[in-house]
Amino acid sequence: MSDPADQTPSSLLARRGFLGFAALAAAAPIVGEATLARAATAATTSPPSGMALHGQSPNTPPPDAVLINANENPLGPSPAACEAIARIAPLGGRYDLLGETDKLAATFAAQHGLPQDHVAVYAGSSEPLHYSVLAFTSPERALVTADPSYEAPMYAAMTTKAPVRKVALAADYGHDVKALVAADPKAGVIYICNPNNPTGTITRREDILWALEHKPAGSILLVDEAYIHLSDAEDVLDQVAAGKDLIVLRTFSKIYGMAGIRCGFAVARPDLLARLQPFGQNAMPVTGSTAALASLNDADLVPTRKKLIGDTRRDTLAWLKASGYRVIGDPQTNCFMIDTGLDGKAVIAAMRAKGVWIGRTWPIWPNAVRVSVGTPQEMAKFRTAFKATMDSKAALAWNAPPSAGAPRFPHQS
Repeated sequence: MSDPADQTPSSLLARRGFLGFAALAAAAPIVGEATLARAATAATTSPPSGMALHGQSPNTPPPDAVLINANENPLGPSPAACEAIARIAPLGGRYDLLGETDKLAATFAAQHGLPQDHVAVYAGSSEPLHYSVLAFTSPERALVTADPSYEAPMYAAMTTKAPVRKVALAADYGHDVKALVAADPKAGVIYICNPNNPTGTITRREDILWALEHKPAGSILLVDEAYIHLSDAEDVLDQVAAGKDLIVLRTFSKIYGMAGIRCGFAVARPDLLARLQPFGQNAMPVTGSTAALASLNDADLVPTRKKLIGDTRRDTLAWLKASGYRVIGDPQTNCFMIDTGLDGKAVIAAMRAKGVWIGRTWPIWPNAVRVSVGTPQEMAKFRTAFKATMDSKAALAWNAPPSAGAPRFPHQS
């Protein structure tokens, strides 16, 4: 097996000393979906005078707002997870007195045929994502990522001053793995979010395996499977068991409805996981570990929620297409993108004025907005607000549309 990246934590520690290295790790904040959603809300252009936002602060959603802007699961934690939290709450004054975090790692490992030392538990997947980029990129070792895709790895690369190579999505809006592999012969990390955030589209397992076999020597594949349970995409955890240069990320924030409780995994060979350890790891909250364990042991949770969220997504997409709106690709998870043909930020602001908070835009596609899948009732309100927004010219009144040269969607039918 190869030795990913040529800049090890031990060599850095020897040169900088522990405190200097800790300062390097802290030089940029850990960015997650919540951070990006809040930043996008704050940056959204204010609507024209007279278009009030329910008397609230522009960045604070009113109590009756439809929040489909951060890829959260409106169903929240499962009943079993809530019961587990209630049971362990009285022990919250101790650091995992019952060993819930070890039980969680052992359960996940057993379910997927992995040794337990291949599973590291974190408070969500944002930390190991950030630390993976810190560990395996440098000014000489680039981060390679799709465009558009989840932005957090690029923020981590700012800390290591790594070059960032952005690669356009393929014709089916999956990852163009051949272009990713060819993007930089000295890549440190090739990041693949599957299904992809923001498009909700799938990259085939065989394409990911091709990238794993043909990637530059010394690089790792960082595969983010945050949304895997919401789709029919095939995971690549077996490649971890096979000892490949691969880190797989999992989170309980999506189908398990634990975005505000925090729990996730980094899954990799022990030597790769060891590369993340110098960046630190806080103790897991006992509520996160016990809720995640209860969720894993609930056999009906994933299929039930996958069907419910999938049915709601399909109904919404069918309405959008029947109404003549342009959905990008074939979304298979709890988010999708719409080419509005307008300034996306203006559409977001107009929707917010109607009490419906949708997600952000990406620079490569300024006309496209991301929408998270909420409950059937929330998506009904979304449809009403979106039609009213698109029927109105008000969205153009306070923002100029993007220039004629702005990137569009050449693969879109």
